[in-house]
Amino acid sequence: MDDNAHLAAHLRPTATRPLLGLTILVVEDSRYACDAMRLLCLRSGARIRRADCLKSARRHLQVYRPSVVIVDLGLPDGSGAELISELSVACPRVDVILGTSGDSFSEEITLAAGADGFLAKPITSINYFQKTILGALPPERQPSGPRLVSDDPIRPDPVAYRDDMAHAADVLDDRESERSLSYVTQFLTGVARSAGDGVLQKAAEDLAEARRAGKPTHSDLARVAALVQDRLTDRVAI
Repeated sequence: MDDNAHLAAHLRPTATRPLLGLTILVVEDSRYACDAMRLLCLRSGARIRRADCLKSARRHLQVYRPSVVIVDLGLPDGSGAELISELSVACPRVDVILGTSGDSFSEEITLAAGADGFLAKPITSINYFQKTILGALPPERQPSGPRLVSDDPIRPDPVAYRDDMAHAADVLDDRESERSLSYVTQFLTGVARSAGDGVLQKAAEDLAEARRAGKPTHSDLARVAALVQDRLTDRVAI
């Protein structure tokens, strides 16, 4: 089923909703980041679907063909660059393939994998979100005329942040696994950065640095785990 073909027959973009008629698949493991995407899509007129890992995204793409795919690079079962590479050579090809991450080096990886563009986290600007997608669309798919953008900051639901903390706590239970520890460290760094949680972000970055340097990580890991529990029990507001 081609979502875009089904919707395009009766939906046309407008000045205030320039992404009307598009279906966006967001491949994102953070519920907080995904809620930000939901709000951005809602205000832009786009329909959103979500997958939280590579396996789920591939299963989804066997059934649906979205107009746009936005892929987070750090996923629980591998790198989002793998999926971007697959999508970039698929036939028929998705109209727009974008990578997203909060890491400064990720844009280069994303474009090398074959993406059409990159969205730097945290994504709070509607104008930035729309401009990146519209700029990657083929000319015949771009709306004519100016856009009317209300660029009020996007504020995701704090409950989604607690969901991310619950997910991180579950992964931290398996802290003996190097793969799990590597994943949860980058996950918490990115989520905390998006939420403006500087204390947790710094603790996760310190843990990552200790691991890179081959130093003992027990105290850094204990601090991260304690901060996650504080946010789960509502002792810290974001």
